[in-house]
Amino acid sequence: MPLETPLDPVAQRVAELNDSYRHHSATDVLTRALKDPQVGRIAMVSSFGAESVALLHMVAVIDRTVPVLFLDTQMLFPETLAYQQEVAEKLGLTDVRILTPDRTETLLRDPEGDLHLSDPDACCEFRKVEPLEKALQGFDAWITGRKRFQGGKRAEMEFFEDEGGKRIKVNPLAHWTPDDVQDYMLNNRLPRHPLVSKGYPSIGCAPCTSRVAEGEDPRAGRWRGREKQECGIHFINGKLVRTGDLRKAG
Repeated sequence: MPLETPLDPVAQRVAELNDSYRHHSATDVLTRALKDPQVGRIAMVSSFGAESVALLHMVAVIDRTVPVLFLDTQMLFPETLAYQQEVAEKLGLTDVRILTPDRTETLLRDPEGDLHLSDPDACCEFRKVEPLEKALQGFDAWITGRKRFQGGKRAEMEFFEDEGGKRIKVNPLAHWTPDDVQDYMLNNRLPRHPLVSKGYPSIGCAPCTSRVAEGEDPRAGRWRGREKQECGIHFINGKLVRTGDLRKAG
């Protein structure tokens, strides 16, 4: 359904939003993202992973009808699937959309279910990237739970990002610390993912997620032993691009 007010170019809106909200709280950023006509049609993308419930709760407090996109890769832990249902029910989310890989593509590209062993990037591409891109076609913006403390190329992330001129990516928790997340979950008595207490501080697909030892980086258990650090849904043209990079390229 077309918007009543035409949207300015993504890069312009992202720059203005970051200038306006650079020193604001996560709640302020999220409220603006959900209610500002210039942000446009928006959805949240959630893995229902180790820390997801904090942002899901924040969204639910503001508007429980916001579409929440959940990528069921068909290779998730059973605990994640059960947790997704538990959290959605507890928070009263009314529009959770479960995305799955195309059945035909699965049979063609991963008939034995072992593609992750030889080419994890290709596995993520058709199980995550392609279904999400298809689902986001009807939206102008999407909300993520990424945070700077997660390291790597997330360390300089801003609240609002330009996703290659297509959409705005909103990161309300960009400046939160691990303690901020845990305090929020504790103060709001939110249910924890059952695998966290078993040594999984970052949770993805079962074959590509392992336990993390004390003192290791929380994401050390993701694609352990490989250079891979991201599933690819935050890439543009195959590269993880930040707002600052886009400005330099322009």
